[in-house]
Amino acid sequence: MLLTRATHSQCIQLSDVVGYSLLLLMPRNPRLRVLFSIMKLSVSLRYSELRLLKEVSAQLLKRGISTFHSRLCKNDGLFLVHPAVSQALAENRPVVALESTIITHGMPYPHNLSTAKAVEAIVRTEGAIPATVGLLQGRVHVGLSSEELDYLARSKTSLKVSRRDLPYAISKGLCGGTTVSGTMIAAHRAGIHVFVTGGVGGVHRDGENSMDISADLTELGRTPIAVVSAGVKSILDIGRTLEYLETQGVCVATFGSSMNFPAFFSPESGFTSPYHVNNAEEAADLIAGNLSLGLQSGLLLAVPIPKEHAAAGQQIENAIQAALAEANVKGIRGRDLTPFILQKVNELTRGKSLQANIALIHNNARVGSQIACALSKRMQKKTWTPSAPHAKEREKDLDSQPNIVVIGGVNVDFIAKGKTDKLVFGQTNRGSVCQSFGGVGKNLADSLSRMGQRPLFISAIGTDSHSDAVLNYCRHMNTSGVSVLKEQRTATYCAVITKSGDLSLGLGDMDIHQQITEQYVSQFEEKLSTASLMCLDGNIPVSTINYVCSVAKKHAVPVWYEPTDSDKACKPFLSDSWKALGYTSPNLAELCTMNKALGLPTPAVLPSSVEEVLSCAMALARPLLDHLQCVVVTLGAMGVLLCGEHNAGSVDLQPRRGTRVKCWFPTHPSLPSPQSCRWDIGWYVPEQRHSQLC
Repeated sequence: MLLTRATHSQCIQLSDVVGYSLLLLMPRNPRLRVLFSIMKLSVSLRYSELRLLKEVSAQLLKRGISTFHSRLCKNDGLFLVHPAVSQALAENRPVVALESTIITHGMPYPHNLSTAKAVEAIVRTEGAIPATVGLLQGRVHVGLSSEELDYLARSKTSLKVSRRDLPYAISKGLCGGTTVSGTMIAAHRAGIHVFVTGGVGGVHRDGENSMDISADLTELGRTPIAVVSAGVKSILDIGRTLEYLETQGVCVATFGSSMNFPAFFSPESGFTSPYHVNNAEEAADLIAGNLSLGLQSGLLLAVPIPKEHAAAGQQIENAIQAALAEANVKGIRGRDLTPFILQKVNELTRGKSLQANIALIHNNARVGSQIACALSKRMQKKTWTPSAPHAKEREKDLDSQPNIVVIGGVNVDFIAKGKTDKLVFGQTNRGSVCQSFGGVGKNLADSLSRMGQRPLFISAIGTDSHSDAVLNYCRHMNTSGVSVLKEQRTATYCAVITKSGDLSLGLGDMDIHQQITEQYVSQFEEKLSTASLMCLDGNIPVSTINYVCSVAKKHAVPVWYEPTDSDKACKPFLSDSWKALGYTSPNLAELCTMNKALGLPTPAVLPSSVEEVLSCAMALARPLLDHLQCVVVTLGAMGVLLCGEHNAGSVDLQPRRGTRVKCWFPTHPSLPSPQSCRWDIGWYVPEQRHSQLC
């Protein structure tokens, strides 16, 4: 099926699309046949079904659908990335995440606003892009405008938003400042590696009894972000905090020549860091090493307060002890303790603590930005050590240049099929169990290989009992890009289905897919930059997708994105990386996820009738076609909706080389032919989204 576009004869704006139609055809273009074979798609329509779709097509053309321009005025997304941040991520430039509780709870107005703007200015001066994270009307923003910063700075009702608070704040449409924990979640989802803050939370004094432990510490143990801070506030139990970080597997290093672990206002806490890094380049090496290993834990880089502001440390420490005593008398604890202490200390020191606070934050921003820039340069120069074992053994295989590169997952599938229509849980059911080899990336590379191509398959497997079986099965493929990782498990999936084929239970162990990091994939940049096509599946990390898309954009290589499932479909659309895609093949649910990530409205419930499904699919595919060459919407038993530029009775799959494109005319027999229409060739200007008649 081909999605075609018809514009009003008097209208010059692409956004004012008033009609769509469907063309049922057998693809004439050889490349289209190849792509259909890759996806193993088959559409078998009886004459009655063809006539039904023909009638639906005519009705849709008469009725029209909502335009992309009108939907741009709405925004249903819960996770919004600022255009400047999105563009920087897509181009693999350095981005620094910044928290917002320092704005909403850390300082009084207007010091909070001026500090926030000054910190962003420092980040820009150092060559990076600032991405302040905050919650506005129940939506997580990565990157705030000047007006949004001012709104948060003045707000008296903003919530302090950590991991536990996100669901509630979003469901209630609240505003808030994100803590270290909340900011890490947003930054990681956007693909940002470096996050600058003042100080992290920790184990509270008497924490061994109260169990009052900041969520910042557990977040550091499960989110791979490098957090640059002035250490841990001295109001906390620093010793136990460092012990807890060790338990969480968090690498802690002091920035500079000293091994002393800083205590926010003081460069020395009386405790030592496990490690130290002398400069930004060494810090970038440390971050790159963490990312190369694919560890899911973060890093804590502790930056001592500048010496010129450390002199007042003892006075501030005395004030802290007095504030702690008062807080204890008043029964202030938990999340309310830190804001109370900071405000009280500022009063007792007559503003000296605030000045020191601002100074250390400025210094952290400067250091963090330098680290982000060093990390970005390091990634571009590929100066890290490859994480793939047997790289030298495979060097000969890598010399053969493939035309196509496939990056994605491979896994061993176990299908347990019962012999009854209903399975009884809690006891043994009669059935059969079979093993097969799957993974979206593997399937794409496998199909291409069986069609006579020689794609380079980039993936990761473990050194367990399954790895040899996987490589043996894939021996007809070019697996020189598959990393075999020690002490890792090959991805496995187990599905329990009934006699009729309905899924009863599915379990997946897919953690190893996170090892397909941008650092590993960048070893093959020469292959990527000269490929005729790159195929990505949604199993790989967001940062890897961003990197591949930046290479594709730089070298004009077409990219096919297979979203894998509805949860992973959004990955390229969290930044401007999606604009580098040429093709994608979502189902309707995955297409909804893509639109949500772009902040576009989507139906609350997916339609079921043929007419509603087609109308919905066309409406959701339309905004993607401003940048993508083709969107293939798989509709199960209903067939496939092929959306793209119409050319000579087929879909033009050749990547666009210029900005001049043909209008998409209706060519179904029931619709007017292009010759009878008064439309003309248009000049497409993506930034303005309009078409000028020639």
